[in-house]
Amino acid sequence: MRYVVGVDLGGTKTAAGVVAEDGSVLLRGEIPTKNRDGGAAILNATAVLVRFLMDRAAEQGATVDAVGVGSAGVINAAEGTVISATDAILDWAGTHIAAGFQERLGLPAAVVNDVHAHALGEAWLGAGAGTATSLMVAFGTGVGGSFVVDGQPLLGHHFVGGHVGHFASPYAYHDGAAIPCSCGHAGHVEAIASGPAIHASYLRFGGSAEVPDTRAVFDAARGGDAAALKAVGVGAGAAGQAVGGLVNILDPQVVVISGGLADAGPLWWNGMERALRAELLAPLAGVSVVRAALGNTAAVVGAASLVLT
Repeated sequence: MRYVVGVDLGGTKTAAGVVAEDGSVLLRGEIPTKNRDGGAAILNATAVLVRFLMDRAAEQGATVDAVGVGSAGVINAAEGTVISATDAILDWAGTHIAAGFQERLGLPAAVVNDVHAHALGEAWLGAGAGTATSLMVAFGTGVGGSFVVDGQPLLGHHFVGGHVGHFASPYAYHDGAAIPCSCGHAGHVEAIASGPAIHASYLRFGGSAEVPDTRAVFDAARGGDAAALKAVGVGAGAAGQAVGGLVNILDPQVVVISGGLADAGPLWWNGMERALRAELLAPLAGVSVVRAALGNTAAVVGAASLVLT
């Protein structure tokens, strides 16, 4: 049995696991990401985690021979480098991830964006398993996605493929003005359909400033708070319309919805799916729309698949 390490390197935490060639996870570990300390410090800390897992695996007779990484940021998968990144990780742009791990661990390494890694995991062993094409869209702190075709994510010519939170949404307006988006533009899907956007909508709709975050907005909505119900409904509607439009363009075999909002319950899910199906062209009316199945394991397994296949 062959074994590799899959790494899910995010802005807050970094998870890793020893993954067998059948996708089973032998060992897991997690550390906080040193997101204020620069690329070298992050690679150093992550290499220590990977080496620890390799040593524990060796004690069980499993030899790790490669490392796959799903990383935050826009990733040049051909060169294994970070093209650009938000300030969630300082000085991450320009980091040579693949070469850095090869140097520190003496093992071949491959890297893609973390959302692509998540989608690869779901396409291999999760909600998209057994399909030729799967569209995964994640709604959480941000909005991201990936279109996987025959086990390969569509990365795009500039490696920006999958930024599905950053196209126009008619929902992303208030009092006639486009709502600012995290990317620096305005009027985008992420500006109205992400978790933080739902909380911001709640405040715009006259909700109480004492409701501190998105989770509390959902609690208020379940209690009948009118502003909360409106904010969740608008966010879910924007999410569903966006995904429905993508389905019309890409015609996937299955649509996988992931992220914290996908797990927020029927109040969001039902509104999202109604809006999604209202957008679909007639031949696509029966497309399967399912929740992601692998949870936090998806990106680790998907990253591992980069060097297993």
